Amino acid sequence: MFNPFSLEGKTIIVTGASSGIGRQCAIDCSRMGAKVAIIGRNEERLNETLSLMEGRGHTMFSYDFAQLDGIKDFITLIVSEIGKIDGVLCAAGMEKSAPMKLLKPSDYEEIMKVNTISAFELVRQATGVKVINTPASIVFISSITSVIARTTTAAYSASKGALVSGARVMASELAKRNIRVNCISPGTILTPLMQNYLSQLSEEDYQKRVNGFPLGLGETTDVSNACIYLLSDASRWITGQNIVVDGGYTIQ
Repeated sequence: MFNPFSLEGKTIIVTGASSGIGRQCAIDCSRMGAKVAIIGRNEERLNETLSLMEGRGHTMFSYDFAQLDGIKDFITLIVSEIGKIDGVLCAAGMEKSAPMKLLKPSDYEEIMKVNTISAFELVRQATGVKVINTPASIVFISSITSVIARTTTAAYSASKGALVSGARVMASELAKRNIRVNCISPGTILTPLMQNYLSQLSEEDYQKRVNGFPLGLGETTDVSNACIYLLSDASRWITGQNIVVDGGYTIQ
């Protein structure tokens, strides 16, 4: 059966694969036939992800992307073990919420380093001629806070907005090598962390959050399906874009 969304024969790197969106993306990429290298900081949770994946040839690597100087050698290690790659999905990140008056320069520096600079450096190293096959696809997980204002998220929003604007420039520079670069900006997704956060809200605040999404809150598979599309040949003519996956939140 013809399937333009197949990832058969592709080797994909997924960061942030120990939980949440990154974990689901790794699992679903494996289901679509890709050989997947999963990366995260927690080896125990990475092993859990690996146990849920389908197919053979998958590998796991523990790495903290806050260690910027080691990314080049880390990518060299990955390629030596799994061969050249066909796609990169950057799902690793952190969130820090606080009113602007409480945010210090160190807060911005920390979140930009983890969410943005490390992702950009990963892509810089992963797009080396000896590292990546072409055509290839790079996908950043951004957030709807890159395009909307949500109080207490100034640092987080800035880091995610930088992914979107940076991806456009990278897409322009890498197009001549047939390497595509895109972003996905999810709304509220029911990851374990988000479910824990929502459980602590008052009934009024919970309903307000839910009612903001015409199609209801999202599942991790809603994001992974979009990632599969961008990593597959079905999206061969799409680059430099930010696909908002938010159940209609931003149309209101």
